[in-house]
Amino acid sequence: MNSSEIIDIGKKVVSIESEAINNLINNIDENFADAVKLIFNSKGRVVFTGMGKSGLIARKIVATMNSTGTAAIFMHPTDALHGDLGMVRKDDIVILISKSGNTEELINLVPMFKRIGVKLIAMIGDKFSKLAKDCDIILDVSVKEEACPFDLAPTSSTTASLVMGDALAISLLELRGFTAEDFALLHPGGSLGKRLALKISEIMYSGKDVPIVNENTSLKDAILEITSKRLGTTCVVNDNGKLSGIITDGDLRRLLEKTIDIKDLKAVDVMTKNPKTISPDLLASFALQLMEQYNITSLIVVDNDKIPIGMIHLHDLVKLGLRER
Repeated sequence: MNSSEIIDIGKKVVSIESEAINNLINNIDENFADAVKLIFNSKGRVVFTGMGKSGLIARKIVATMNSTGTAAIFMHPTDALHGDLGMVRKDDIVILISKSGNTEELINLVPMFKRIGVKLIAMIGDKFSKLAKDCDIILDVSVKEEACPFDLAPTSSTTASLVMGDALAISLLELRGFTAEDFALLHPGGSLGKRLALKISEIMYSGKDVPIVNENTSLKDAILEITSKRLGTTCVVNDNGKLSGIITDGDLRRLLEKTIDIKDLKAVDVMTKNPKTISPDLLASFALQLMEQYNITSLIVVDNDKIPIGMIHLHDLVKLGLRER
């Protein structure tokens, strides 16, 4: 088999699974809305269960729901029949995932669930199956064909189930008014947590580390301030301490390219007026967005009176893992 044939196989798989997802749109109906409302109004958790590949998909959906504000757990059907059923409470909602809708282990669990009194949602590929008849709400994840050439290995069907699970999770997220800050509380580790949780005030240079000169400071002294603070820039303030401009290394390089006498220049003569600023209460990720938007490497942190109280540099955001190097 040559490279062209291998590429064609890969494209065919993607095409078949893409069609399965597109067809799934027609199954986002009143049953879907009822399932979302049932989960949203429940005082318990969402208990997912499924055998084999369906069980693996269930685990992923559980992870997505937990990270977006909906408490969820996975229960293996076989383990449930040998004691794990004790984790289910009557306020919980159970979602059973099965391509055929006739998975024996799940069918055996249904009477137990009904005895507990939980509501049952079936995420299945056959609306006329045994499981479909025994559940309260049916989410149709049927597909025309698997990507497997023998129509055996679960491929399109597991993809459809996964996407349906994502649709449930995100619908619930929006119903709960789940915010980026809420997400940050559940993801404190790694670059994602830092991006969502770190505030400017927690990472900015402050106090004596902030380069600041008066408008009337000589250019020579302004350069010394830039050099000593090692941030490649300095704030320029008026006599009231309010920010009036900024001088950067770039400003100095451009100045030196001009054939003018610079010895009598003051900071006010060289500074760039109205520099970009940011509030200390905003997220560090917002500072990164501003820097990338305006192609700058530093932001001045100001208080409500426009007095410089800090500075943040792109290199520090990179070190913190907020941006890939």
